[in-house]
Order: sequence, then structure tokens, then C-alpha cells
Amino acid sequence: MKDTRRQQLSEWTHTELLRLGIPHDNFESLEVVSGDASFRRYFRASLDQITLIAVDAPPENEDSESFVAVANLFREAGVLTPKTIASDFDKGFMLIEDFGDRLYLPALLKEQQKDQQSNSIENSDLLYGQAISSLLKFQKNIDCGRLDPYSRKKLHEEMALFENWFCEEFLQLQLTDADREMIANTFCFLEESAVSQTQLAVHRDYHSRNLLILEREDSAEEAGPGIIDFQDAVCGPYTYDLVSLLRDCYICWPSKRLEKWCDDYYREASDKGLINDISRAQFSRDFDLMGLQRQLKVMGIFARLHIRDHKPQYLADIPLVIQYFLEVASHYDEMAVFKSWFEQTVMPVAETKLN
Repeated sequence: MKDTRRQQLSEWTHTELLRLGIPHDNFESLEVVSGDASFRRYFRASLDQITLIAVDAPPENEDSESFVAVANLFREAGVLTPKTIASDFDKGFMLIEDFGDRLYLPALLKEQQKDQQSNSIENSDLLYGQAISSLLKFQKNIDCGRLDPYSRKKLHEEMALFENWFCEEFLQLQLTDADREMIANTFCFLEESAVSQTQLAVHRDYHSRNLLILEREDSAEEAGPGIIDFQDAVCGPYTYDLVSLLRDCYICWPSKRLEKWCDDYYREASDKGLINDISRAQFSRDFDLMGLQRQLKVMGIFARLHIRDHKPQYLADIPLVIQYFLEVASHYDEMAVFKSWFEQTVMPVAETKLN
């Protein structure tokens, strides 16, 4: 089947390169880089001296103007997001800076298999230290008033994806009125925890598949990772991005290492005045309950990606998300009823479907 938009994007890219005076005698066609969980697609344009990323973001599905605005906002805060070279918002086409292909995830998976005494650039402590430093930088430097609020309504809509897409559509569960009331009460509890937290800039998908190790001069150790997929940023709970990073859907670490990285964040955030008068115990509770909200959301999103968007590969990551959820929920009395229902009603069907 002919890919009309890819052809149109290639022609638009050629026109923009001419307009900008960027040498491109060697440019022949766009090379597929990746798609993501949205409708955007990314292609690499190999030019004479540099490479650029051509983005196909269908305007009926994606807001490219917001993409550029938020990229600028983050970069003004001192973190690394791709610069926009050219854009046509009506067409949904962009040319952006190429951050390369060295995602955090493969480096971290490799690190898990290596001697923990390794001093290589791919050392996990170094990578997480840089990611946490960048997180603190944009939390401190982005004016939350310039972002939409992560409202109670939005938090609820996200968790409802679990009920609608994971339980009903994917697992085909027949939920009773009592089930729905119990689920609603749990959602309300988690919403209340989230909105009561200190509100700072939130990337909303700050994890190992959206952070890159950069191979260039301005990616010195103190510079931090290249950050992508930032366009849905909001003003929301201070723990949201940290839990996305450390209880990552794609890689799991021993609890001692996670605690060490949490301690690093807590100490630095406190020193910078981002979280005033929050005890370490309260921080742990905030972190855990925020994670439960995100994990319910992710179960729903991954099920929806499989059913609606024909992307079944995300199903393989749901078991880790469930593992996080059940482990953390077991520490909170407020989650006991929901956890029991999940184990008795959801898990038997989920284990069969996911296997």
C-alpha cells in the first residue's frame, strides 16, 4: 500500500531544505526511525553534513504547535529537547534536531547484566543521576502557570482507561455495580493524593524510552539526557515523573537501588526548595500512590493500544506494571479492598490473556 503521507513529507522536507539553504545533495529518501504510542511517526533525513528528523504528525490527531511550544519551554528551562528546524502545522510536518538512537533503555538493560563496578558511560547510577538532575532542573525552572493543570478530572479519566479498556474491553469482565462503586472509591482516593501534592512541571512520560544518551559536545556529563515525547506536559504532582522514571514499565530495579535514587531526588529537591516541609515518609507515600495511579492508567493505555491501534507489542509490558501495582498496593490499608478484588477477579483472567 502506498504511503501517501510519507511521500508528501519527503517532498516537503526537500522543499524546506532548499528554502533553508541546507546542503542535501545526498538526500534521497526518508529512513524510518520509529513510531510511538501516538499517531506520530519519525523518519531520518541523511544530508551532506548532518541528519535531521522528519516528523509526520497528522493534524487531526496531533497538536504540532503545542509540541514546538513545549519543546521550547523545556529548553528554556535548561534541559535538552530537539530544536525545531522547520514546521507546517496545517500539514502536520516538522523537521527537528536529530538526537540519535541511543535510548536509555538498551543501555540500562545492558548495565543490569554487567559488573556493577563498571565505570563506563553507560553506568546506571550516572544515567539515572543525569535524568534526575534534568527532572529537577525543569521542575525548578518551568513556570507551572504556563502549563495546563493535571486536574482531578484528567487523573480520573486516565484511571478510567483501566476500567474501560483493560477490564471490560481486553479482559471482557462483567463488572457489577458493587465492583464499579469500589473502583470509583479507589480512584477518588488516588486522585485526592495526587492533587494534594506539591504541583510542578510534569513531562508525563519521563522514562527510559524517552531519554537518549547524546553523542555530541553539549552532552557532557552535567548536561543530561536528550528528552523527547514531552508534548503532553502539565502542571501536576511532583512525584509523577520520578515514579515514571524509577518504576519504569520497561525495566525493573532492585528495591535498594530504587531507594537510593529516590533518596538522591528527595535530598536535591529539598535543597532546591521544591518540596518544602515534606518528610521522607510523606515523600515515599506520595511516590507510591502516584505510581498506583499511573500503573492503572498504563494498563488501560496498553490494552487500548492493542485493541484500537493494533499495537499488540505493548501487552508484553503489562505483567511488570501489574507487579509494581500489587507490590505497592499491599503496603496501604486504603488499597486493601481493591487489591483483593484485583487478585481474585482480574488476575486469573489477565494471566490467561497475557500468556
